[in-house]
Amino acid sequence: MDKKPEEDPYVRDPNKPWSLADFEIGRPLGKGKFGRVYLAREAKSHFVVALKVIFKEQIEKYKLHHQLRREMEIQTSLRHPNILRLYGWFDDDERIFLILEYAHGGELYGLLKENGHLTEQQAATYISSLSQALAYCHGKCVIHRDIKPENLLLDHESSNKRKTMCGTLDYLAPEMVENKDHDHAVDNWTLGILCYEFLYGNPPFEAESQKDTFKRIVKIDLSFPATPNVSAEAKNLISQLLVKDPSKRLSLTKIMQHPWIVKNADPKGVCLI
Repeated sequence: MDKKPEEDPYVRDPNKPWSLADFEIGRPLGKGKFGRVYLAREAKSHFVVALKVIFKEQIEKYKLHHQLRREMEIQTSLRHPNILRLYGWFDDDERIFLILEYAHGGELYGLLKENGHLTEQQAATYISSLSQALAYCHGKCVIHRDIKPENLLLDHESSNKRKTMCGTLDYLAPEMVENKDHDHAVDNWTLGILCYEFLYGNPPFEAESQKDTFKRIVKIDLSFPATPNVSAEAKNLISQLLVKDPSKRLSLTKIMQHPWIVKNADPKGVCLI
């Protein structure tokens, strides 16, 4: 993950703002509700980035100016091997352009969709890497709140996921469903949901309707399908994360020390969020 400073596009004369003319635009990488992501190359240095294009019309429609600005400020300040960098941004009359670190591994959602589920080694590596990234974020008083396969590496719109403005329904913690105060423990809950989906191919509380999904989440209606691919240790980790009382969920430190993670995760990790 280390780069020479002179190779990074953020090393730039602050008096010369970015513009679209500074980039050679390549293939599309993803399409979301508010815009698209393209592979791009900074013309002068040939540094490869992901260029996220957000339409101002959509930001105005959903009144997300403050949220977007806050998220940009946060992501610009984060420096962690498992968190994609936001190098900078610029805009024109209709669009905002975010200059993001390009994740060469592609998007995790595509891998999950293609294979149906992940191996225990893959799942443990992703959960370990996410736990490290979230521990760093929580240390800076940043809660992610919207971790899901589509948001790992790239923001990709998925047609079969039911969404609200505060996240994908299947990933919401009970305290968010019940409109109670919430803290960083919502991210720990989501790691449990993700781990389950990585291993089984679908989230644990999936149901036909929003109402039924919410009922299952609040009741912690959790069951593990019989499959030889998922070990008892993996189920143990998931069960300790999908707990209704936020204070009783496994901490990020204990996730990283869990026997299943220690046994299966690649210590090199991956770049994720």
